[in-house]
Amino acid sequence: MFEDVDGRAIAAGFLGAALVLLALLWFVGVDEVLTRVTNAPPSVLALIVAAAVCWLASWGLALRAVLASLGLSLSRIQSFVVFSAATFANNVTPFGQAGGEPVSALFISREADTEYETALAAIASVDGLNFVPSIGFALLAVGYYAVTIAFNDRLVFVATAVAALAVALAVAAVLGWRNRYAIEHRLVRGLAPILGRVTARLPVVSRVKVDVIERRIEGFFHAIERVATDRRNLASALSLSALGWAFSITSLSLSLYAVSDVAAVSVVAAAMLAIPLGSLAGVTPLPGGLGGIEAVLIFVLTPVLPALGSGAVAAAVLLHRAATYWLPLLVGGGSVAALSARAE
Repeated sequence: MFEDVDGRAIAAGFLGAALVLLALLWFVGVDEVLTRVTNAPPSVLALIVAAAVCWLASWGLALRAVLASLGLSLSRIQSFVVFSAATFANNVTPFGQAGGEPVSALFISREADTEYETALAAIASVDGLNFVPSIGFALLAVGYYAVTIAFNDRLVFVATAVAALAVALAVAAVLGWRNRYAIEHRLVRGLAPILGRVTARLPVVSRVKVDVIERRIEGFFHAIERVATDRRNLASALSLSALGWAFSITSLSLSLYAVSDVAAVSVVAAAMLAIPLGSLAGVTPLPGGLGGIEAVLIFVLTPVLPALGSGAVAAAVLLHRAATYWLPLLVGGGSVAALSARAE
């Protein structure tokens, strides 16, 4: 399934991520980070891993709910395997979800036995729906800090960013939905002729007629509309998405607890603020946002948890990312292997 993926781009992405991580460790102090990580209680580490697995399972079930709105059925185990494979694709390709979605859609289309454009609409819907509860958690955290501590310059910047994201998301959703037919029409008329000419010039790809491309683009938008208008499954997907965010926040909270003895409420509020903003770094040209997400998490957490210091914060972030990036990478790699074997 990864035959057409540019291995050089992936290698360059991981090299860039490694350089960013090394720079971060150098800046905060390697010795302190390693000391904090190695002294973390094994029982807490086990809970961090469990929270990460539950996060992955919750978002897999959210994908299952979206597919149900399209008349497609996956078992709970299938949804976990397929979403794990999709997460693997996101974590190894540049630009995170944006780069991994085309490959993820291929996994889904084969396992759910559906058209590629329907599968692409499903994974795109899940990724889009995930923004809604994430901003909700961040706004709750901003409200908590607004009444408990004095805002410094960095926290003011973070709070402003959260508010701007919330407004931008609401405006984009309303305008996109009201003008969905106009957007669909413009994309069909603009992309179909271009894609038709591109496929005609590629020797390894069969030429695709323009009318076929138009039907596929229209099928993608119709699938998006079916998801958006199925209130029952939409509510289920949003609830499972929020549950996934809660488990991700739990993972970071436990990671912070593992390297410090800061009050639980402060740790949870800090994680609620940092996790949604950190996820935005997934759009950087690094595999799965590796390096970028760590930098954003450290940037956000340090001013709201001044008692920890940057070294302890960096150690907690590395523990959290080990569970939510490297573990899914291993699990997802196994899922990819299993799905590829079934496809042969």
